[in-house]
Amino acid sequence: MADFGDGLAQGPDLLAAAETAVAAATAPLQGRRPDLLAVFVSHPDPDTAADAGRRAMEVAGATTAFGCRASGVIGDGRGVEDSPAVAVWAATLPGVRVTPFRLQAARHEGGISVGGMPVPAEDDAVAVMLADPFTFPAQGFVEQSDSALGGLPIIGGLATAPTGTSALGPARPAPGGARLFLDGEVHERGAIGVLLGGEVAVRTLVSQGCRPIGPTMTVTAAGGSELHALAGVPAYRKLEEILRDLGETDRELALQGLHLGIAIDEYADAHGRGDFLIRGVVGADEDTQTVTVGDIVEVGRTVRFHVRDATTAAEDLDALMAATGEDRPVGGALLFTCNGRGRIMFGEPDSAFGGASHDVRAVRRGLAPRVAGFFADGEIGPVASKNHLHGFTASVLAFGG
Repeated sequence: MADFGDGLAQGPDLLAAAETAVAAATAPLQGRRPDLLAVFVSHPDPDTAADAGRRAMEVAGATTAFGCRASGVIGDGRGVEDSPAVAVWAATLPGVRVTPFRLQAARHEGGISVGGMPVPAEDDAVAVMLADPFTFPAQGFVEQSDSALGGLPIIGGLATAPTGTSALGPARPAPGGARLFLDGEVHERGAIGVLLGGEVAVRTLVSQGCRPIGPTMTVTAAGGSELHALAGVPAYRKLEEILRDLGETDRELALQGLHLGIAIDEYADAHGRGDFLIRGVVGADEDTQTVTVGDIVEVGRTVRFHVRDATTAAEDLDALMAATGEDRPVGGALLFTCNGRGRIMFGEPDSAFGGASHDVRAVRRGLAPRVAGFFADGEIGPVASKNHLHGFTASVLAFGG
């Protein structure tokens, strides 16, 4: 029988916080050694975060341990952003094979190659991966993983955190700030993670939290990430038409942050909320009449513009958790949620949505009592059986009880 525990501790003494978080996470295991431990640390100094990660791994004595430094951490039913904290998740997983890995990228004349990924076994169910986006080509690796790894789902996130502070608050993440934890060691480059196989019962869930606006359209002209025409109309002019027909609230949301949904199933009779892979709209040029998207969109694809707000994101996650929780019991979960889904999206802790704690509370309420994770700078998870790197999503790995 698998057992799970989670803990979160804060305070100026981060080593003591690490020990406290480990004690809370391992208490439900009743003295049994954890088969898998996840450690997430938030602190403006990377080396202090590294020391806390090492202490947590040492004290827990797990068979396999992994984790990272992040801008915020999740555990004990709450999320903590931009403040020193340690979150720990522990599990006993009888019959489950856990294979740790460390990936490194190397440049050469032909491009970039990645080494260190073990060959998946036939009964491997999922890979959990945490990556430093400054030293590892996460998006390229994830996009090519379906053929390279035989369709094995990957879940996880990009591990970045500001280093130090400024008069305006935390600095922006920069190269050199990553700290990746794996089996007692701390790495500053690449990616780390684990393969889970054998008698493992897991599910991967991705909540994109957007709702569609305007009509469903076919891309009739495009080049790379630039849309030239939608439904036979110049893309910029078509977007203007859609915005003009929106209500005031939706128009304001679109102007704050517009997204494009690319239909997952081109042959569906109708495409509604949840039927699209969401990508950000990064530009619109009136002179060239183009709209630029954060991905390559081919001619003939079915697309629809989307908006995102706190209400939509909350409803989407709640619906996903409720539908999944009815399937079969879940004992624990790892949560990788966007660093834009904390106070930025859900307000302060006393707001209607609960601020940084919103996503973990939703997962606990609808799915699993023992949840930990971190606020990522990009979330990894499969949509329609294909791995993708996302933004503004909540990616969840749920373990059966």
